Amino acid sequence: MAEADPTLASPALTPTLLTPTNILLLLLLFVTLWLRLRPAAPAHIPLPATPTVFKTFTPETLLPYDGTGSQPVYLAVRGRVFDVSGGRTFYGPGGPYSNFAGRDASRGLAKGSFDEDMLTKDLKGPVDTLADLDGEELEALRGWEEKFEEKYLVVGKLVAVGEEKA
Repeated sequence: MAEADPTLASPALTPTLLTPTNILLLLLLFVTLWLRLRPAAPAHIPLPATPTVFKTFTPETLLPYDGTGSQPVYLAVRGRVFDVSGGRTFYGPGGPYSNFAGRDASRGLAKGSFDEDMLTKDLKGPVDTLADLDGEELEALRGWEEKFEEKYLVVGKLVAVGEEKA
């Protein structure tokens, strides 16, 4: 008797590895392994922030720091200049406190007034001593000053014209 030729056996009875399901599962396995074992993208290291130099400002030299253009937004409270650029929407152009940008905001904050007449008119004159403020106004000013200390960086001090070198 002749032996049966294995190549003539029925295809339904021979197991095969190349079925569409097996190919799909194998492809899925390779993709999963590749996603797990591929090298990670290098971490993005942010550029360091520009160092802030503590400066002495006069009312005239503080004025350009009102947030227009690419300028930062600075304002002074009781002789200290704060960088409030992080709150540009409040203190920058168009913000509710924009008239304080680049200026000494002490009197206006103490009195709770955003009027132009609260700002020093003579930029070459002395810095406002706030001597005429009452206890309640000084307390309000201290509250604002504490808020600025917690939230913003002090970048300088405000002095009268002629006192820059002292």
